[in-house]
Amino acid sequence: MKKIFFAVAASMSLAVMAQETPKVLKTTFSKKALEQKVTTLEGKHTQIKDILEKHKGKIVVLDFWASWCSDCVKAMPKAKELVQKNPDVDFIYLSLDRNETAWKKGIEKHHIENLYNYWFSSGWKNDFNNDIDLNWIPRYIVVNQNSGIAKYYAITPDDPSIQQTIDQLSKN
Repeated sequence: MKKIFFAVAASMSLAVMAQETPKVLKTTFSKKALEQKVTTLEGKHTQIKDILEKHKGKIVVLDFWASWCSDCVKAMPKAKELVQKNPDVDFIYLSLDRNETAWKKGIEKHHIENLYNYWFSSGWKNDFNNDIDLNWIPRYIVVNQNSGIAKYYAITPDDPSIQQTIDQLSKN
């Protein structure tokens, strides 16, 4: 009985911690974070700063996910609705899959091959994810037209603050 109680208490505690918004909300990415390399679908390596530079002048939503993540998979339909509702926004999917094969199968399975897809081949713990205090996936960050962080922390694609941020940035 004690084991069950502690298991339930521990899992509840982890769930609350994982969904807690970080105390410091950032507005920029560190230089070290922007130098983090990710893998393209073609197997090439590129830095986060180069990806953001390609999208400069556009509103960008960074979607952190993995094919093994049940919450990410459950969120996919709502994420697709967000994409459809915002055709002028660039959605960048950053995968935390454990290997390239799983990542590519996940892209195909969830029909996101027409969007921007990258994979953290270095795994969860890397300079970019450490800089943004990545503690849970899915996670969404809205980036403004100048590559600054406009919305730092959301864990569901239907979080109203994501659309509000996009709408506000669209007016500028």
